[in-house]
Amino acid sequence: QVQLIESGGGLVQAGDSLRLSCAASGRTFSSVSFVTAWFRQAPGKEREIVAAISRTGGRTIYSDSDSVNGRFTISRDNAKNTVYLQMNSLKPEDTTVYYCAAGSLLVSAPGRYQYWGQGTRVTVSS
Repeated sequence: QVQLIESGGGLVQAGDSLRLSCAASGRTFSSVSFVTAWFRQAPGKEREIVAAISRTGGRTIYSDSDSVNGRFTISRDNAKNTVYLQMNSLKPEDTTVYYCAAGSLLVSAPGRYQYWGQGTRVTVSS
């Protein structure tokens, strides 16, 4: 079993940056080597991938959406059992809840991830 706890969300202004953290406990990233991803879900919309990172951090995938590309960066520190999402040049449309997830495959489908955190809310004011 893996427990994921997100942190780092909050209220910022457009153009600001935030770094989200996803800390794992239980069967840790380093010992079990989970792929880890960040998803977000706006009200009334499907949960969509923001970014995912492989077990060693050597491969990443990002949302196809132009709204994310080039502004967000995923990284991981297995020694700290933590995955990060650096978000720069934030826009009001980035406002939503961000979820951390862990699974076995580096894919974008949320259904392929077995473990989920409770989410952290990001609010970007204009």
